[in-house]
Amino acid sequence: MILFNQIIFGPIHSRRLGLSLGVNLLPVDAKICSFNCIYCECGFNTTMRETPLPTREQVFEALRIKLNQMATEKNCPDVITFAGNGEPTLHPEFEQIIDDTIILRNQYCPSAKVSVLSNATKIHKPQIFKALNKIDNNILKFDSSIDQTMKLLDQPAGKHITVAWLIDHLKKFEGNLIIQTMFLRGEYQGQKIDNSTPEEVEAWLSAMKAIHPKQIMIYTIDRETPAHQLEKLNVTELNHIAEKARQCGFDVSVAG
Repeated sequence: MILFNQIIFGPIHSRRLGLSLGVNLLPVDAKICSFNCIYCECGFNTTMRETPLPTREQVFEALRIKLNQMATEKNCPDVITFAGNGEPTLHPEFEQIIDDTIILRNQYCPSAKVSVLSNATKIHKPQIFKALNKIDNNILKFDSSIDQTMKLLDQPAGKHITVAWLIDHLKKFEGNLIIQTMFLRGEYQGQKIDNSTPEEVEAWLSAMKAIHPKQIMIYTIDRETPAHQLEKLNVTELNHIAEKARQCGFDVSVAG
């Protein structure tokens, strides 16, 4: 499994975003998330011990130094991406850090987009909703429109997190969001799992019509997963799902 051992990491070449400079707002030695996805490249959540988060000031200075360096070398990133070792919106100063990032981006690399990869579990909080509406790429997870599948795939920490809850809050962005869906099949704890079946895809398309994102990113497993009996879909299968979404009028990208 992969843990990011710095606040700022990369840049790396992202399958979906181009040259991406990563920002990790979680501890460098622990995975902390409000989901516990069975496919996460960072592994399962570690013990929720009292591990300090980077401060707003530490994030600002680390990002300032890196963006200044990249601008000086004329190698600005395509995107500044909040990801890292868990759910970035768990940071108590998330909104202020987003404001700082936009200021630094405008100063050093104005062509770079600001992206957040989030599992959408905190979008009901006004400060998180406000912050995500300020950025270029508000990328929110939605892995299945069937509760049993979503809970098996994503293992949400809060019992209030249901498909209906997610759809209700995702709709509030009024299209100012990008949906990211991981498609896979396999088995976990004796239960079969496959969110690419006709039933799953039809339910997922219905949810997309309700949420109406400006873009959809579909992808499959790329690295080692903490649950070992999982299989990636092939590109043909992903493209088949993507074409169904395109026929509904959506802009869809595929990463196999």
